[in-house]
Amino acid sequence: MDTGVDEMYEYDVVVIGAGPGGEAAALDAGLRGASTLVIEKDRRLGGTCLLRGCIPSKTLVKTAELLSEMRHAADFGITATAAPNWEGIVARKDKVVTGLTLGLNDLFKARKVTRLQGTARLLAPGKILVQGSHQYSGQALTVRAKQIILATGSATVLGTEVPGGDSPRVITSDEILDMDLTLRSLPTLPKSMVIIGGGIVGMEFASIFAAYGTKVTAVITSPRVLRNVDEEIARRFALLLKQAGVETLLKTSVQEFRDRGDHLDVVVQTEGSAEPRVVTCEYALYAKGRVPYTQGLGLDDLGIATQRGYITVDSHMRTNVPGIYAIGDAVPGHMLAHVASYEGEVAVDNILGHPREADYRAVPDCIFTIPEIASVGLTEAVAKEQGIPVRVTKFPFAALGRAQAIGEPHGLVKLVCHAEDRTVLGMQILGAHASDVIAEGTLAVQQRVTAEEIAHTMHAHPTMPEAVQETAIAQIFGSPLHVNMTTRG
Repeated sequence: MDTGVDEMYEYDVVVIGAGPGGEAAALDAGLRGASTLVIEKDRRLGGTCLLRGCIPSKTLVKTAELLSEMRHAADFGITATAAPNWEGIVARKDKVVTGLTLGLNDLFKARKVTRLQGTARLLAPGKILVQGSHQYSGQALTVRAKQIILATGSATVLGTEVPGGDSPRVITSDEILDMDLTLRSLPTLPKSMVIIGGGIVGMEFASIFAAYGTKVTAVITSPRVLRNVDEEIARRFALLLKQAGVETLLKTSVQEFRDRGDHLDVVVQTEGSAEPRVVTCEYALYAKGRVPYTQGLGLDDLGIATQRGYITVDSHMRTNVPGIYAIGDAVPGHMLAHVASYEGEVAVDNILGHPREADYRAVPDCIFTIPEIASVGLTEAVAKEQGIPVRVTKFPFAALGRAQAIGEPHGLVKLVCHAEDRTVLGMQILGAHASDVIAEGTLAVQQRVTAEEIAHTMHAHPTMPEAVQETAIAQIFGSPLHVNMTTRG
C-alpha cells in the first residue's frame, strides 16, 4: 500500500497535531522546502479551532447577530420576521467547516506536507511510534525525524467532576460545535440552558443562545463575568447581557446535576446563601475552561519537563530535550489559535537556522460575544500594578457616525498610554467589529507607536476605527474631538 510514509526515511520536521499551531508550522516548513510530516489522530485536519472551536462557533455567532438585527428590522424601515431553524443553523456551520477543511487538505498537498493519521508516542529524540493509522490498517509504525514539534493542543474540562455530570444533558462546547457530535447530542434548539462558567466560552454561548431565544442562566463562581477582562468593559457587557435576557448568578457554584429524563435540575449554591437553589433546564453547558492535551506522548520517558500538565519551553519554543519543540495550548501561556500559529512559525524559524524569540507584548484577544470584546497589551489596572504611570482615554461608539448608521451604538474604545511619552501600552474595545478594530491597537503596541502618531494618521470616514483616532486625540488635548470627555491619568 502506497501511504506516502517511509519508515526508513528521516523527515526534516515532524509535527504532532494538526490544529492551528501544527498546521501553521507544517505549512511554513513545507513552504520553505523542508521535508515535513504531520501526525494527527483525528480523521480531519484543523484541530479544535476549525473543527469544534473558533470557526464553527463564529458561524453560530453570525446567525445570532442576524437574528438580533432582524428583530430590530423596524428600526431600519424594514418589515420582517425571524425565527431560528436549528437544523439549518447546524447545516451552515458544517458546510463552512467542511469547506475550510478541504482547503487545508489542498494546502498540505501543495506544500508537499505528508499526513499520517494516528496517535503518536515519543520513543526517543528523533523517533516516534504511530499507532492506529488507517493508512496502515491500524498497524503501528515508526517515524524518524531530525526535529519534532509537539502541537497537541488542549481539551475541554468535563462536567464529570461534578456529581451527575455524566448525564447526556450535561454537554461541552465540543457537543455543540463538532459536526460529528452535534445532532446526536443537541438534536433540537433547547428552550432553556444553564451555562457553567463566566469566561470567554461561556459568555460567547450565552450571547448566542439568548439571541436564538433560549432562556439562559449563567452560573459563575467569580464576582463578575469575564474576570480577566478590563473591569469597565466587563461591567458594561454584563449590563448588555442582562438586557438580552440572560440571568447571571455570580459567586455561585454547581453542587450537583440531577437528570430527570426530559430535563435537568442543576443544584447551585451562591456564596452567602443559606440554602442551595435548583435551576431547571433542558441542557447544561459546562464551560469551565480547557486543559493541555499531552497524555500518552511519552514525555516522562524522555525526561521532557512539564508544569501542571503543560510542556515547558524557552523563548525559542524549545523543550529541555534537544530536537524537540512544543507550541500552542500544550505550553504555558495564551490558549489562543493565533498564538499557536505564531509559535509554530517561531519554532520553524529556529529549526531552519533563523534564531527567533517569541514576543508576547502584543497578543490580541477577541471575544465574540454580542457585542464583541477585544483587547491587546496592558489594561489600566495591570499597568498600575506594575507601577507604570498611565493616561487613559475613551471614546463612546454612541458618538461615532458609523456606529449610529449600522445601529450598533453600544460600547467604547479605551486607550492606555504611558503618562510621560504617550506610548501605546494597551487598548480595550467593547462594540461592533471590535475584533477587527483591535488590529490597529495590536500594531501600535507591537511597534511602540505613540498616541500622537495615531492621532496624526488619517482614518477613513465613516468607519469604526475613527474611535481609535479620537482616543489618541484625547491623549494629546485632554478630550476627543467629537465629544467632551475628560482624560484620566
